[in-house]
Amino acid sequence: MKKSILITGAGSGFGLGTALQLHKANHHVVGVCQSEQQAQGLADKGIETIIVDITKDESVARLAGYVPDVLVNNAGRGQLGPLATIPLEDVQAVFDVNVFGTLRVTQAVLPAMRKRGSGRVVLVSSIAGVFSGLLSGPYAMTKHALEAMAKSLSAEESAYGIEVCKINPGPYATGFNDSMVEAAETRVTENDGTRDAEYAVSTRERMLGNQLDPQEVIDAMVNLCVADNVPFETFKPDNILDRYKTAK
Repeated sequence: MKKSILITGAGSGFGLGTALQLHKANHHVVGVCQSEQQAQGLADKGIETIIVDITKDESVARLAGYVPDVLVNNAGRGQLGPLATIPLEDVQAVFDVNVFGTLRVTQAVLPAMRKRGSGRVVLVSSIAGVFSGLLSGPYAMTKHALEAMAKSLSAEESAYGIEVCKINPGPYATGFNDSMVEAAETRVTENDGTRDAEYAVSTRERMLGNQLDPQEVIDAMVNLCVADNVPFETFKPDNILDRYKTAK
């Protein structure tokens, strides 16, 4: 059955791959992008796009007219750094996208889903939603918040016929982790000679040393959009929880 699917962060990474695959399968995809360049890239593929800044109420208000079968909250921002010294405005910026932006988009779309009595909301969390470590605090805190959001939304929206589920990817080679690590390295080298600089080395090894093919996550996200029955949580790769428990 053809579905209407609204995807935030559709201009790159998991969001882009998911949008393209769903469009190829003849679903109606609306890709929410943050720039003209990203939107044009999707439009060239025949995908409907809309440019939205999910950190701004007036921008997200443009989504109120959409009534998708599925909302995929994929947009995200990365941020690594030592909690003792990272500027609070940097932490706030990542919360503005990953937590408040996600909730803002969800609140814009849910009323129409409730009125219709059906729908599905997919939250793209992370393994950082259940584990945290050196320098990953700023990002992991936001993903921990998404875990709570998913559980509360699931409990609240089931009475309206709306399903809520989440996916927790580990390290995949989309370029997202690379950008986070490189930005953190630039920051902590200003304090070279401290433990923070040592932490950056181990963080690079942990996050970039074993990155996987993102197609596995894209396939899982597509399934969460189109399958009749989906689990509340999906971890990728399948053994990621055991791997992190062992590492811990």
